[in-house]
Amino acid sequence: MTTNIRIDTLTVRVPLTLRRYGGRKLVIVPEGEGVPVRAKPTPDDTLLKALARAHRWKRMLESGQVASLNELSEAEKISPSYMTRIYRLTLLAPDIVEAILDGRQPRTLQLADLMDNIPVEWEQQREIIFA
Repeated sequence: MTTNIRIDTLTVRVPLTLRRYGGRKLVIVPEGEGVPVRAKPTPDDTLLKALARAHRWKRMLESGQVASLNELSEAEKISPSYMTRIYRLTLLAPDIVEAILDGRQPRTLQLADLMDNIPVEWEQQREIIFA
């Protein structure tokens, strides 16, 4: 008895891009493509640490522990420029801070995006971050 077995090749093409983000690889789906399953919210450790530092520094300034950001930067051994940019995170809209704490921020949002050129007005922040 002879059996003819035919093996066919199936090729599946999936349009996607892989990007590194915070030491992880993310799958980026092209615009216009539906994503059937929502990813579980994942807090970004880098953003969380930066927010915590900024608010700790704010408490230290408000309580009088230090007189200025320059004094604080010397005590923390951090450049004044970097400290100022991190400190600006204290000006983020409350709902943006909550989204970061809950891991609901846009997956592509990085600390560098928040350190430069973020407006003080909350509505403009929302437009930039959640656009």
